[in-house]
Amino acid sequence: MVQDFKPVWAVGLMTGTVLDGNIDVALLKTDGVTVEDFGAYTLAPYPRATRDLLEETLAEARKWNFEGPEPKIFAEAEKVLTRAQSDAVRTLAEAEGMSMADIGIVGFHGQSVLHRAPTATRFGDTRQLGDGALMSRILDCKVAYDFRTADVRAGGQGAPLSAGYHQALLRSLDTSGKTAVLNLGGVANVTWWDGAERLIAFDTGPANAPLNDFMKENGLGEMDRDGALALSGTVDEARLSKLLEHPYLSAPYPKSLDRFDFSSAMAEGLDPATGAATLTAFTAAAVGKALDLLPVRPERLVVCGGGRRNPAIMAMLETRAGVEAVPAEAVGWRGDAIEAECFAFLAVRALRGLPFSFPATTGVPEPMTGGRIAG
Repeated sequence: MVQDFKPVWAVGLMTGTVLDGNIDVALLKTDGVTVEDFGAYTLAPYPRATRDLLEETLAEARKWNFEGPEPKIFAEAEKVLTRAQSDAVRTLAEAEGMSMADIGIVGFHGQSVLHRAPTATRFGDTRQLGDGALMSRILDCKVAYDFRTADVRAGGQGAPLSAGYHQALLRSLDTSGKTAVLNLGGVANVTWWDGAERLIAFDTGPANAPLNDFMKENGLGEMDRDGALALSGTVDEARLSKLLEHPYLSAPYPKSLDRFDFSSAMAEGLDPATGAATLTAFTAAAVGKALDLLPVRPERLVVCGGGRRNPAIMAMLETRAGVEAVPAEAVGWRGDAIEAECFAFLAVRALRGLPFSFPATTGVPEPMTGGRIAG
């Protein structure tokens, strides 16, 4: 059955932890090993009320911190976001002249509200909001969801899960190990593959989350658009040097982060321009420390996620991480679509029972599949 599996159209959904107000939706034709065709991709904006509800939900999740019953707001937010994302799937499919009967499966990541990495003394925990059974009923289609829990229950980090898809993309780009993939979302993660057996992925440190929070706290908008504030400032080198002593950065992989493990408090007391420059430099320098941990240090990073649009981060990857950094588009990839494409790809792997967690990516004892399937 595995050999005879024909590629199917799958829809992938992703909403990041930075809460940019958008649902990423992508169509992908795949057999879960290689990509046959890239379909349409779109950003479906949440209404402001939904965005506000999710921000409140994240705040409640941090107070909860896996202790006691879940906050009541989780159930409300889960219904709202599931319905919104179901609408986004149907809208994209119909815009492409497809019906839901043409879609083999939907990969529904859901909204991460809390993630706790394992330690030497306890398993980790993770919570993504998303009702796959409800989405399956709404769309009358198979839905793969809850991608991370099985990994965490097996002692893994639950993240990053993107390595298998990055590997599929690298397969047709560079299998030498000289090119790695860097995703800059709320948190940054890197994927390295030697073209053979060794596939390694882990969170390098923060990406956009602390900087976005810093901008909001200072009344300067949602983000440092075009890196303008960071580029106008000077890095506080003494502060940066101290921040780079954080034990996470030198800890061996596999390892993962919650969106709030590194916060805007790193820039406390600094003026806006200095703070933005310092937070940006920290993101880039943390990537450099991560590359030092790999078996072979890559010469080039293909950068996806929203952070690739920030010229300050991209420039500092060259100067502070010591690596050539090119946006995904430079190699023919769709930088905004990759995370959503990834969950379309993983949904098909889940459907086939193929693994997408590995010892050197999430730290599970052996390669394992995951995700629950509804429909």
